[in-house]
Parts: sequence; structure tokens; C-alpha cells
Amino acid sequence: MTQPRKLHIKSFGCQMNVYDAQRMVDALAPEGFVETANADEADLVILNTCHIREKASEKVYSELGRLRVAKDEAAQRGRRMDIAVAGCVAQAEGEEIIRRQPAVDIVVGPQSYHHLPQLLAEAKARGRALETEFPVADKFGFLPQPQPEAIRARGISAFVTVQEGCDKFCTFCVVPYTRGAEVSRPVEKIVDDVKRLADHGVREVTLIGQNVNAYHGDGPDGRAWPLGELLQHLAKIPGIVRLRYSTSHPRDVDDSLIEAHRDLIALMPFVHLPVQSGSDAILSAMNRKHSADDYRRLVDRFRAANPKIAFSSDFIVGFPGESDEDFEATLALVTQIGYAGAYSFKYSPRPGTPAAELQETVSAAVMDERLVRLQELIDSQQSAFNQAAIGTTVEVLFERAARNPGQIVGRTAYLQPAHVMAQPDIIGQVLPVRIDSLERYSLIGALAAPQQRQHAESRREFPQSLQLTTGA
Repeated sequence: MTQPRKLHIKSFGCQMNVYDAQRMVDALAPEGFVETANADEADLVILNTCHIREKASEKVYSELGRLRVAKDEAAQRGRRMDIAVAGCVAQAEGEEIIRRQPAVDIVVGPQSYHHLPQLLAEAKARGRALETEFPVADKFGFLPQPQPEAIRARGISAFVTVQEGCDKFCTFCVVPYTRGAEVSRPVEKIVDDVKRLADHGVREVTLIGQNVNAYHGDGPDGRAWPLGELLQHLAKIPGIVRLRYSTSHPRDVDDSLIEAHRDLIALMPFVHLPVQSGSDAILSAMNRKHSADDYRRLVDRFRAANPKIAFSSDFIVGFPGESDEDFEATLALVTQIGYAGAYSFKYSPRPGTPAAELQETVSAAVMDERLVRLQELIDSQQSAFNQAAIGTTVEVLFERAARNPGQIVGRTAYLQPAHVMAQPDIIGQVLPVRIDSLERYSLIGALAAPQQRQHAESRREFPQSLQLTTGA
């Protein structure tokens, strides 16, 4: 009997990379690969990379240095270890990766994961394989179908790619160059994927794309469907109790998406809506093509459609030319909107982007100080948002056993981890939980009494007390 080959994948960066890692596992399963958490014992190690920030890229090269040692040690024991670099760094840097780290056997871009078996054979025959060209054919022509056992192993929540690439060309961003132009999958393919997931135990689906609300996939009626219409359709699939999507661009929010948040119980009232800056001057320099007031009005539209909606966002501090006044405008926007959480980063130039050529840079010390101030404000808002849950009853989709014996952990509509003492048979169910306390970012509570469960299930509402008080 042939021994299975071991595969280790380490993903950096965005949710798209997490999903792409699953696609790679599915593509390599027919070749006899099974996953391992230990890179040192793997026959194939794949670094699934991100190119958004400079440090993320350098982490890859640091990891490759460690893997080279493991590869040499494996060779001394008579075992072959292949090393592959995939993802956006692979797409952007190609042969430079092999030049900097000759231990790499395969370099493969995000559009070519389905060729991994052939690339492995090529690397074995020729010593190396590289494929980073954008394919002429539809990027979504091949999506490996996971086996039922693989779906169940991943749990009750799953990602489904609906869109890839970006046409926005923000001046700081490499995505249009590493992921290509915007492409949307046909509605019927997405529906088939979601039905398959639901049939094998998935209860929550997150639709993902570099610019997910730019979705415009061909519908069965011959029209291009927007994201809101797709969500309306997916909400009807039996077994799917929660829908999410990420990541959005403010310019692509349309009426259908607003209406979906008004009408769909299954669509969670939590929107990740990156703004990057609160300064119109910086937004213009970033080529965001919206103003801070445009963003505020958009948030107001979401909240008018569903008062229970909460927001997260992305921010960059220290973009070239950012003045004290520009940064204060960002703080003012954060204060006014009120976020349940947000990601914030210091600007780092990416080679080949227009912003990398800008000369009016912000010093590292100023960037550090601004990032601390911004993160303190965001953390205070997130803390207030979480504290507001104490004493309320919220719906939780239970996912798995927690670290503490007897505890089961799930997530609220707002992605807050919630822990209760319960039997494992609640995994996969949405149940009301009375929140009693908070430990760091996790909610601690108890399952509601049966009569409260019935009441909550009939109403399917989210507590008004979870709303932040903003300056709007």
C-alpha cells in the first residue's frame, strides 16, 4: 500500500489566501497528499504568500531560510522535500524568489494552483518549475471540488470565492498587478458550491473576493447579477443559516446590497468596509475615488436599512504627504463612525505602485506615534462594543470544542467568540446565549433557557444594545 505524501501549507495575509490554501489541498489530494501541521515532516511545503506590505514579503524569505535547513536535513536522511512559493509574492517576484533562495522548487501564481500536480512533476524532472503568467482562459474554469470528508474536517463555516482581481488601482496597492483584472464567477457555479457545502454540514458561508461587492457574475437569466441579488438567492439554500462577504470597496455598494441587509435574516449585520483615511486629500492621493463624506453617507444608508449593523474597516497611517491635519481627520472619522473593530497599518511602499514614487514621505517616528493613537481609539471602541453585549442575549453559531474542558465556542453575528459550558451536540446550531462576562475579546455566557430559545428563534433579532453610540 502506497504511503500518503505529507503536505504543509502556511498562508500569509488575507482570507482569499486561506481559501486558496484549501483549493491547493483539494488539487493535491488525488496525488496522494494529506495535510500535516509539521513542516519538517512534509514532503511538500507551500508558502501561500501576501504582497500587500513589505514586512509580509520579508517574512516569506525568512521562512524560506528556515525551510532550506529542513530540506537539507531531509536530504541527509534520504527524503525529498519540495518547497513551493505560491500567492501574490510569487506572482510579483517570480524568478527573483529562486535567485534569492535556490532551495525553492516551485513558484506558482494565484491563477495556476490547479497546475500544482504538473508543476511538481516538472520540478522533479527538471529541478525547478515556475508558472506566474495570467491565464488567457477564465480564471475560474477550474476549482477543485473537495471531498465530503474534507468539507466536514474544515468545520461548519466555509469561504467561497465569487470574485477575484481588482480594477480600482489604488496607488498603494499591488493587487491589480498580482491578481489581475476583476473577474466574477457565474451564479450557477457559486450556487452549486454552496449547495454542496450545505449538504455536507456547512452552516455559514462567507463570500470572498479582492473586491467582493464589485461582483457581476452571469446569472441564469442572462443578466449580470450584483452581489445583493446573489445573496438573496443563496439565502434560500436549505441548511445555510448565515451569510457574510468580504472585502468591500465603498464605490461598489449599490441598492441591491443595502436592500439585502434590510431583508435577509441570514445576512449577518457586520460589514467590513475599508476607508483607509479620513482625509479627502489623502483619499485623492490614494486614488480611492470617494470622499470621507461619501463614506459617512454610505454608513448612514446601511444603518437606515438595518440599525443593528456594525462596521469594521482598514486604515493606513503615514501615507506619503499625510499631514497632522490629515491624520486628525482620520481620528475624527473613526470617532464619528464608531467601529466594532478595525485593522490599521503603517504605510509601506510596494515596488511598482504609483505611491512608491512619491517623495513627500512621513518619518518612521511620526508613523509610529500616529499608529499608536489610532489603535488606542479603535481598541477603545471595540472594547465598548464588546462590553455592550454583557447582560444581553445574543445568537451564537457554535463551531467547535474550546480549549477549556467542557466549553464549546462559537461566534456571534459580529464575529465575537462566545464560550459556553455545553455538550458537543450543539456544534452546528445557532442558539441564544446570555452573555455574563468578557475575557479579553471573548464573550463568556450560558445557553438561554428553552423558552428563551424558542422566543429568540421566532424573532431572530440582534440586540439593540450592541450598537455603539457615535458622534453622527
